[in-house]
Amino acid sequence: MKVLGLDSSGLVASVAVVEEGNLLAEYTVNYKKTHSQTLLPMLDAVVGMLELDLACVDAIAVAAGPGSFTGLRIGSATAKGLGLALGKPLLHIPTVDGLAYNLWGSRDLVCPLMDARRSQAYTGVYRFSSKGMEVVVPQCAVGIEEIIGRVNEMGREVIFLGDGVPVFSGYIAQNCSVPFSFAPAHLNKQRAAAVASLGLLYLKEGKTETAAGHRPDYLRLSQAERERMEKEKS
Repeated sequence: MKVLGLDSSGLVASVAVVEEGNLLAEYTVNYKKTHSQTLLPMLDAVVGMLELDLACVDAIAVAAGPGSFTGLRIGSATAKGLGLALGKPLLHIPTVDGLAYNLWGSRDLVCPLMDARRSQAYTGVYRFSSKGMEVVVPQCAVGIEEIIGRVNEMGREVIFLGDGVPVFSGYIAQNCSVPFSFAPAHLNKQRAAAVASLGLLYLKEGKTETAAGHRPDYLRLSQAERERMEKEKS
């Protein structure tokens, strides 16, 4: 089975194709361009390099949120468009799960941190065993103090990763009471290879959705929606 993976949920734009145990191609960019500028050209480049007929793809895995509202819309619109045009199912991958999957096989707890602004993070806690990845704390939008408190209560060494690490590293250093480390550069941001690999497991388990029925998981209101609600209250 062959899965196309897309991730534009954060600072990184990433496209990958995974077939069973092989990563056939991955194109990832994290540099001064918007996802509307990069995602489709990256997809074209991967398709061209592989001489890939997209009709041969079995499903399309997309990082479905949480994350950047604009980035999620771009990724979801791209996945939906491809799914509808090709008649392929979508694989709805929670963004934080996909980020954690970068560290598959880690002996320590894994805690992704995506900067959600206002001292909040999109986060969760994961561990790996012979059964695969286990979700300890499902992805959520919480204050950094809450997730660090949860990690401290677990009493196990933890690895942090994600674009929230530079934002919260000072708080972590002062308040994390268990041994911790930060993932290295090649593993610390979203990667479509992880989304596609996790998507392949979803596909084998029958966890698919229709392109028409796909909706991103925002987890909270956008800034514009929050500001409108505040104005309505005043």
